[in-house]
Amino acid sequence: MAKLNKDILFLIFEELQVDSTSLFSCLMVNRIWCETVIPILWRNPWCYDINYSNKNYLFMIIASYLSDDIKEFLTRQGIQLPSVSFQPLLFDYLSFCRSINVNTLNTIISIVSSLAYNQFLLQQEFYFLFMKKVPDLKYLDMNLIKHQIFYIPEAKNRLESLCELKCDTSIDPSYFYGLARICQYLQRLIIDNVTSKSNSGIAKLIEVQKNLKYFEWTDDNFNFNYFTDDPYKEAFLELEKKAGFLNHLKLFFLYIDSFDYTIMQRLFQKLHNIKTLKFNDFGFNTRSILKTLVYNDLEILNIDYFTIDETSIIIENSGGHLKEVSLKPYNFIYEDDNFSENSLIFIRRIYENCPLIEYLSLAFLPSKNHFIEFEKLLQVCQNLKLLLLITSNYYVDETENEILKNREEILKILIKSAPTNLREIRFFNEFNVSLEVLEEFLEKWRDRPALSILTSNSIYEGEDYKNLINKYKNNGVIKSFKFESFVNVEDMNFKI
Repeated sequence: MAKLNKDILFLIFEELQVDSTSLFSCLMVNRIWCETVIPILWRNPWCYDINYSNKNYLFMIIASYLSDDIKEFLTRQGIQLPSVSFQPLLFDYLSFCRSINVNTLNTIISIVSSLAYNQFLLQQEFYFLFMKKVPDLKYLDMNLIKHQIFYIPEAKNRLESLCELKCDTSIDPSYFYGLARICQYLQRLIIDNVTSKSNSGIAKLIEVQKNLKYFEWTDDNFNFNYFTDDPYKEAFLELEKKAGFLNHLKLFFLYIDSFDYTIMQRLFQKLHNIKTLKFNDFGFNTRSILKTLVYNDLEILNIDYFTIDETSIIIENSGGHLKEVSLKPYNFIYEDDNFSENSLIFIRRIYENCPLIEYLSLAFLPSKNHFIEFEKLLQVCQNLKLLLLITSNYYVDETENEILKNREEILKILIKSAPTNLREIRFFNEFNVSLEVLEEFLEKWRDRPALSILTSNSIYEGEDYKNLINKYKNNGVIKSFKFESFVNVEDMNFKI
């Protein structure tokens, strides 16, 4: 490894770009490794899972770029800069940087001074530095910003190249008006909605975009008793005009009842090029409207509050490219009077329309017909990597022994027909089997790739089960076996 050339090393380290621990370790191998890793680490030095409030060296590196005149000015204002005599930097760190994170910069600056005015001055000088030194700014997280950085002399050249902006609705509209004059080619826009008021600046910023591909809106946990105005309408009217160009749309609403459903309906009907669609509630769950949604390029469908019947309609109108279908249908098992038939239809829609599926949450009743369809799905969907199984006996009048027999049958079907790509199975809520059945399943899985299992049933925390699980971990049959809350089990983004 130490003798690999820089081009090969760069490709390897690129794959580790979100793994700060590994990258920091690579710095210590030799000079070539260090020279290769530094540009990757400094591309977005604010993205790592570390405590920035303890990283005084980051402040020192940035402050070393300040001119002597600025240092003297800050000192006269009572700001005590580190008294270290700066040696020449080994690298021009800021020349590698492609991002600014306002909140992290504020955290680093707070190491030096707790006074609001001093922090304001340091923030201002640091922004001037970044606008001067960062050659190609791609990412800006402007939450908690206090400076209208678009007035900085070099800002126009830097902000024109911006690809991704993260912001929140508490920021004054004037900030967005300033950005709208310059940043018209954003590809990704991520918005945290933290107020109950509309923000006309965000609407304007959306309006001027010419290359918007990714849009994310998340309602934060703000507290209020009533809406002074509709916090969604103005922004989403502008987003509707961009809908045909969007590839990725992620929406999480806390107050969907206040939304103008006609805007949402028109928006979803215009998503002609959508590939990723994640949302927690449509607000207009009627079959006539759902049947008009045709997404030929859809790859990821992630829904919270949606029935499997409604999801089946979208799947049927997709273009055969779906790789993930993730929904949380558990509650609807107890609300859908026709769940048995709807779950059969859902399974069929998957294996008929999703041959490329890799990640799937599947809810069905333990019946003979369901088992037949489930086996067909496993045989057709050979790319399946992760399977979340949600089974229920709510509508079935069975004894405990019959219930356990049905769960045993599910494991037998998995052994018989699961594709070789399947690496992770999640069993939701009450799914439990005896020690003997679990051991038989694991023994027959022995010739397959190691399996990860996630369950929300606490029975597997028992000592006998743990001993059995550890046995098959030691011989390589099980990669991981974890008990987690049902929230984590049904969340496809939760990693074992």
